Amino acid sequence: MKATRPAISRNVSRRSILGLLGFGAATTALTPTFVKTAQAQNQTQPSRPAATQPSQIVTKEIPRTKEKLPAIGLGTFMTFDALSNQPRDRLQEVMRRFWDAGGRVVDTSLLYGMSEANVGEFARTLGLTNDLFIANKTWATGEYLGDRRQAQRQLEQSMKRLSPNRIDVMQVHSLVNVDAILPLLKAWKAEGKIRYVGVTHHDPLYNSALERWIENGDLDFVQLRYSIRERGVEDRILPAAAARGTAVLANMTFEKARLFELVKGQPLPDFARDFGCENWAQFFLKYVISHSALTCAIPATTNPEHVVENMGALRGSLPDRSMRTRMVKHMESLPGFDNLLQMPWYPGKNFSGLVRLPNPRPIG
Repeated sequence: MKATRPAISRNVSRRSILGLLGFGAATTALTPTFVKTAQAQNQTQPSRPAATQPSQIVTKEIPRTKEKLPAIGLGTFMTFDALSNQPRDRLQEVMRRFWDAGGRVVDTSLLYGMSEANVGEFARTLGLTNDLFIANKTWATGEYLGDRRQAQRQLEQSMKRLSPNRIDVMQVHSLVNVDAILPLLKAWKAEGKIRYVGVTHHDPLYNSALERWIENGDLDFVQLRYSIRERGVEDRILPAAAARGTAVLANMTFEKARLFELVKGQPLPDFARDFGCENWAQFFLKYVISHSALTCAIPATTNPEHVVENMGALRGSLPDRSMRTRMVKHMESLPGFDNLLQMPWYPGKNFSGLVRLPNPRPIG
């Protein structure tokens, strides 16, 4: 079976386990489980797209509330950072197709240039403001230790852009000033401004710090880096999250498009048919979401066709433990897999928004 990616234009971005954890999460029917306020329910919105959602997709529970989320979400780092005078129709189409395929979880941040503003604008245009599950982030240091004014301004701006009611998940971005900001997030949660609190990082150098916060921070969510290439969180962090009832969002599931560069021209292995893979995107995503501690993977794209491929990972079965081992061994057999993390992010791609990474630092 061949699995090649469609051609990508200049502005398009693409892309062991401990015994106490099981794999092959059950495929369940998607049901609307998002809590709404009366105000949100009564608001008039534009007509939403007529979704033709599959009747059965993989969902995962938020451990502390049992609320179910589709196991594939949408990231927006770099990809949704487009200025208002730049073509953005493709990005709105990404969100529309994401919704049509059963997607709900959108991860963004005020640090992602125009991404947060675009997410809010597209959601309003499509009539989805009150239906998406928004995972946002705050990065605040203030002018002195314990100064929370910057964080408060960020929350107000995010709510103005995304939702006048509340944000679903607010995360301390990259653990910045986490000792001062996490208690503030918990206060916001108690006030009903946000629903869940969490922390994030994308660099494995901070995995031990993430683990400490999972163990001691009373977190609803943790966001971390997890891919078939970067599997270090499987040893301690994912088991810790499962034990503490912390939901897990996985970023960099495609290693900033480097995994696709690695498999360019490579056929999908025949055994991928055994768990419903039709392309490499689904191969990489099914590996991640098949871990029982994983709540939702958040790959990013600017290509509407690619988001459909990504969301296809929600259908069919998931690999069990032995199949996951086989998947890793196959990837390890490919030339360049060991050195993948030395490759620059987004090989061959360019971005022209507010955030630019001409020579991003390889991580790993």
